[in-house]
Formats: sequence, C-alpha cells, structure tokens
Amino acid sequence: MTGFASRAGDSDGLRWSWELRGVNGKGLDLRLRLPDWIDGLEPAVRSAAAKRLTRGNVQVSLRLAGGGEDDAARLDEAALARTLDALARIEAEAARRGLALAPSNAAEIVAQRGVMATGQGARAIAPLRALLLAEFETALEDFAAMRASEGAALAAVLDGQLSQIDTLVQDAAAVVAMRRDEQRDRLRAALARVLDASDELDEARMAQELALIAVKSDVTEELDRLGAHVDAARALLAEPGAIGRKLDFLMQEFNREANTLCSKSGSTALTRIGLDLKTVIDQMREQVQNVE
Repeated sequence: MTGFASRAGDSDGLRWSWELRGVNGKGLDLRLRLPDWIDGLEPAVRSAAAKRLTRGNVQVSLRLAGGGEDDAARLDEAALARTLDALARIEAEAARRGLALAPSNAAEIVAQRGVMATGQGARAIAPLRALLLAEFETALEDFAAMRASEGAALAAVLDGQLSQIDTLVQDAAAVVAMRRDEQRDRLRAALARVLDASDELDEARMAQELALIAVKSDVTEELDRLGAHVDAARALLAEPGAIGRKLDFLMQEFNREANTLCSKSGSTALTRIGLDLKTVIDQMREQVQNVE
C-alpha cells in the first residue's frame, strides 16, 4: 500500500504541483492539504481517491503559486458596500431595541469574507477546479500504478510463503502417518499394564478414556484446515480488486490452526514443524498488512 506520485503544471500565470504519498494502514485514511479558496475541490478529491483506493494512510497535497500584480490584495467595492449596508441595518435595529453596540473599525470590516479580493479570488473557480482535478486524476493513476507494481512483487513473496506452509503441512502429515502405528501400540500397552495391575478397573471405561486421549492428540483436522487455508489464500491472490482484509482474517485462521497443532503434537518432530509453521505464518501476516 506504499506509493508515491506527483504532477506539476501551470495555466494563466498559476503554477501547481500535486503530491500523493501512501503508507500502510488497516483502512483508508485520506489526509488532504488543499487551498481552501477553491470551492468544491476537497470533496471532489476525496470522491476520486475513494473510487481507486481502499486501504492505506494517504496524504494528498496541492501547492499553488501565482505570479505578478494580479495576485495582490485589493478592495472589492461591491462586497464592501454589501457589508456596510448590513452593518448599518444591524446598528439601526440595535438602536431601535435600545441596545448599545461597540463601534466597528476598518480592520474588522476588511476582515469580513470577500471584502478584500486577491488574484486567486478573481479567477474563474470552476475552470480552474476542473483543470486541477484532471491533473489529480492523472497523479492518482500514477499512484495506483506504483502500488500495483509493488503488489505484483508482494504477491510473489506471499505465494512463496504459502508454498513453505504447504510443504510444512505435508511434512507434518508424514510425521503423523509414521507415528500412527507407534501411538496405537503405546496406547494398547498402557491399557494392558493398567488392566494387569488391578482387577477392579472397568475395562470398557478405560478403553473410552484412552480413545478420548487418542482423539485429543489427532491433528488430522488441523492439517486439513491448513491445507484448505493455503488454497483459499492462493485463490484470493488471483482475485482482482482489494483483498487485504480477507487475507488478514485468513492469517488469523492460519495462526489458530498452527497453535492447535503445537498444543496437540505429542512429539518433538511435530512440535518443531508447528513452530516453523508459526514463524512462516507470522512473516506472512506482516506482509499481508501491505496488501490493499
């Protein structure tokens, strides 16, 4: 989800530069630094970005620079007249009601919105906004393309980690198969020793308890689910669009099965494989945070 893009241009003596920077994030967090005198620009930028991006902390900034005397502040006669007329009506109404108002000064009047105009204020906002948005769309395309390129490389890394998990699951299945007969013989021997030691034990009850122990140590279901998770993750990597949240959830399931495998292993070899699985899963989970 990291990325960078910039675009620069100029028109009618006004120069601008767009810059987009993105880092990892669980959701989409857009932080905009835009000139506030271009009405409608911010919502349009947010809308355009939300259509292309779904995750990441993305900072969008627009720098504007104008040259020449046209950008100097000047008095807007019409706006001043409207402000003074409104002030006169307010003072007259206050006097009619017997209210005393503090006298207004020139600085307060000049500070009213629109009284002092600048070169930017005199520009036609709609054409400028359309031009800036077109440039932003191009920068957004570049930004998305860079993230897509990074995503392709990341997909190769994730696929390699899935192959490691798949291999470890197969190794675990081989260990389970080799120890199955041995485990059954140990259980039978333990049962025989207990029954020989006492005539009062319930043989059927003891067999049930040993069977329960065998079930609790069986990791077949965990291995099957890990294999299914590998298939599901590969299917997600092949999907178009945003898959980061789905992969993030799937990594939790991977980790849960690996933890259960370790707790039920009952052998050093299987425990070692389970720990290797947890290591690869944790590495993959960190990479998944970069996926949109």
